[in-house]
Amino acid sequence: MMPRAPHIVFAAAGLVCAALGLAGCTSSQVLEPTALVGTPPAPASPTAFPLATPAAPGTTPGQVAAIATDARVQFAPVVGAPANAATPLAGRLSARAGAHGIALVGTGDSSATLVMKGYFSAISDSGQTTVIYVWDVTDPAGTRVHRIQGQAKAPSSGADGWDDVRPATMESIADETIDRLATWLSGRQG
Repeated sequence: MMPRAPHIVFAAAGLVCAALGLAGCTSSQVLEPTALVGTPPAPASPTAFPLATPAAPGTTPGQVAAIATDARVQFAPVVGAPANAATPLAGRLSARAGAHGIALVGTGDSSATLVMKGYFSAISDSGQTTVIYVWDVTDPAGTRVHRIQGQAKAPSSGADGWDDVRPATMESIADETIDRLATWLSGRQG
């Protein structure tokens, strides 16, 4: 058996530690929930993103099926992802949710039946950047009822992890997130 290169072992250990520590992450760079639904934010706000309009079924990349659900989902601010990564994420979350027939509600809307809390981290190593994400799905009281987690890889130039993350990577994370949420919501209906 060949010994593993120390940098690979350390990178793997770092990924595990990052994944375990995501729930405790804090960051001043958050996804403004009004980017998903609600009133457009004031133009001067540095953390505000453009309001995305849900796409009609058939206009979202890939075929998705609408589900029958009475869930009203609210996205809490995303922790760990900078604005350049969170903007394409927000737009695609909104479009994909609309294509699936999942109702999104804005911040402060007391009709929300579920709240999505997202935690993100990006790690660059050996020519690749790995974006690790965790979404805690909670009830309005804050009790976690489901978790969606995963990772996406992108080529790296060796710079800061987030500098290498392209919009397409964040959009694929949004697609996977909403598709898995829709599957879970469909399963709990019966």
